[in-house]
Formats: sequence, structure tokens, C-alpha cells
Amino acid sequence: MNTDFTPEIKEVLEALHYRPAVSVIMPFEPKMSVKTALTRDLKRAAQQVEHELMEQYPDEVALMVIQKLEAIISKLNFNTFKKSIAIYVSPVFEKVLYLDIAVEEKIIIDESFEIRDLVYSKKQLHKYLVLLISSNESRMFLGNSKDLIRIVSNTPGSAEAFKNDIPERVANFSDVNERKEILLQKFLHHIDNTLDIILKAYPLPLFVLATEKVLGHFKKLTKHNGNVIDYLHGNYEDTTLPKLGQLLKPYITNWKKVQTKDLLNQLEEAAGKKKLAEGMRDVWREAMNCKGRLLLVEKNYMYAAERGSSDEIIYKAIKPYNRYSYIKDAVDDVIEKVLENGGDVEFVDEGVLKEYQHIALILFY
Repeated sequence: MNTDFTPEIKEVLEALHYRPAVSVIMPFEPKMSVKTALTRDLKRAAQQVEHELMEQYPDEVALMVIQKLEAIISKLNFNTFKKSIAIYVSPVFEKVLYLDIAVEEKIIIDESFEIRDLVYSKKQLHKYLVLLISSNESRMFLGNSKDLIRIVSNTPGSAEAFKNDIPERVANFSDVNERKEILLQKFLHHIDNTLDIILKAYPLPLFVLATEKVLGHFKKLTKHNGNVIDYLHGNYEDTTLPKLGQLLKPYITNWKKVQTKDLLNQLEEAAGKKKLAEGMRDVWREAMNCKGRLLLVEKNYMYAAERGSSDEIIYKAIKPYNRYSYIKDAVDDVIEKVLENGGDVEFVDEGVLKEYQHIALILFY
């Protein structure tokens, strides 16, 4: 399971599958809305849950879950500054989470909880890598919406570290410019090789900052152009962390564009290596086979499905639904399965994955 999640979120993600699992996810901004309006919306949601439970489950089970839900609603915190609320109730579990993101209302009763909004809420702390190169040094940072943290690597401090590796003729200063060029090339090759390791540990968008000359050389030799969101020209050797943060701020402010570009690059690369599943049915099959490394899905894409003859097969649901094989949102089940098996999930805006039938899965192998 992804270790970036808070203990509260992990508790929901790891909750025992037990029907009926009720998820009520709603906008909830007490500081912006009249309390009576919020109470009315919550009461309406509870009534909808009651109606569906009484229709589909034995009375004693339905009543137990309804009573739990009503008790939770009666004790909600209306002094929060959060934007939304997620209520999870089953015969063996109950939890309330207040989220920092805007949501669309969802009321779902299934065999497991609706988790996409929880996962999405954790994706709003944007992460990226920064590689700063000069002829004298290279530095790597892990960045997010708030901080830049230095990543320590085994890259030599400067190009001069390679002076013993160059041809004797050049080492004897027969051509100073040639010597500098060879040292720089070796230095940049070593940086690029170190990036192999760093990008495996942190598969994130990358910004590369250097002078025009250094960037020109680096672009020609790097194996990681697909990971680079942007190259920033300039001499940043003496730039402090606060100034570096300010320099990157416009890119982080426009993060969706940055992230989407990076994710589409990853999709193209995976397709070229035949490590990509597209469309709900293929994505479901590979996820159930524990092959999912990175799931990309449009934020509000939902897919009602029916189970096939095996766990790996689903079909688009057609009314009237079979209660025992019906899955209200197969996308949510795929999200859960990918996370459970060590993969990750990213969300994009509606229409971004139209060519991929709104959902795609990059495979481990």
C-alpha cells in the first residue's frame, strides 16, 4: 500500500470488504454555507441510503448501517475549514474524513468503499525533481508545493573530478578548450547515469536548470528527455533555495499542465515498450493480474460493470443489473487493486485520455 497516505486514509483503504459498504461523499464547507442547508443535504443523503439498503438487504443489516450513519451525521464537526466530507459505514466499520478538495456528491453502496476522492486528495501536494547543473557542480532536489529538499547522490562535485580519466594528450593541456569539453561531457554523462537511479526511486517530473551551453550538451546525451518537463536557461550556481523556489513557482502554479505533459510522455513511452493497457476491460484484466505500476484515469470517469466468468473479466453493465455480479464503479476497484499491489494512481482532467478510452495502466512488465 502506498506509504504517502495518512493513517486515517490507510484505515479506509485497508478496511475489510463487507457488504453493504456505504460511501457518502459530499461538498461540506460550513464556513461558506448555512448549517441548515448542509444538514438538509446530509439528511437527504441518509434517506437515499436508507431507501437503497431496505430494498437490497435484510432488515436487521440495513437498520444497523442506517443507525450508524445517522449517529455519525448527528456528531459532525461544523467548525471545520475543510471543503468536503467522506463518510464510510458498513456493519463492521465507520469513519469520517474531512477533505481539502472540492468533490462532486457521490452516494455509493457496494462491497467496498469509494476511495478515489481520498486518493485524489493526497495528489494535491505536487511533487517534482530539480536538477541544477553548472560546470562546477550539480545538485538534485526533491520539491513539493511547500519545500525543496536536497537529494544526496554519488555524483562528483565538479567536472574536475574526471581529470584523471581524460586522454594524456588533453590532460597535458595541449588544448585547454578541448580539455574542458571532455571533462564537461564526462561530468554530464555521470549525472545522467545517476538520474537512472534517482528516477527509479522518485518517478517524478524533472526540471533541469543550467547555462545554455551546459543544457545544449546535456540535451544531446541524456536518456531522460521524456522525464524533463522543462529546461530553464541561466546561471543558478549561487541561487539560494528560497530564490530557486520563487523561480519555479510559475511552473508549480500551473501544475496541471506540467503534470499532464509528464504523464502523457510516460504513456507514450510505455506504449512503445508494449507495457500499456488501454480501456476499462483491458485495464481491469491487467490490474487483477497485479501488473499495474501506474494507473492514469480521468478524475470523474466511472464505469458500471458486471463480473464475467472469472475475476479477470468484466463487461459494461446493462439494466436490469444482477445484484451479485454488479459493480457500481469498476474504476474505484481498479484504483484499490493497483495501490494494494504497490502501484500508484494519477488523475487528469476530463478528455485528456480520450485516445486511451479515459483510462490507461502502465505495467510493471
